[in-house]
Amino acid sequence: MAGRNVLGEPLAPCSRAPLTGYLRDGCCTHHPDDLGRHLVCAVMTEAFLAFSRLAGNDLLTPRPEWNFPGLRPGDRWCLCALRWEEARVAGVAPPVVLNATNETALEVLHLGHLQAHAVEVL
Repeated sequence: MAGRNVLGEPLAPCSRAPLTGYLRDGCCTHHPDDLGRHLVCAVMTEAFLAFSRLAGNDLLTPRPEWNFPGLRPGDRWCLCALRWEEARVAGVAPPVVLNATNETALEVLHLGHLQAHAVEVL
């Protein structure tokens, strides 16, 4: 069960191509083993990807051994909630897909901040 989103509705998928989520089920599903809390469905931007690389998390380079394809601007990906917050404070937070962002992200993030970065995706 994927859970609910930050709007209190059923959690929508974030991305199946590339396949995202801690469980690689396409959703930002909350799982107790996910210490990074990959709960925020975000649309990658050049600015965020550069920020993440400088912060020690290279999301650009493919890592086949981890079944990680590498990300490009426009890809949707389940981000760690606290990394998204770090990016927000730095002024480079990527857009957020609210209906695919897990409600448990609200334990560490403010809904208003997420809404200020919300984007609609088809």
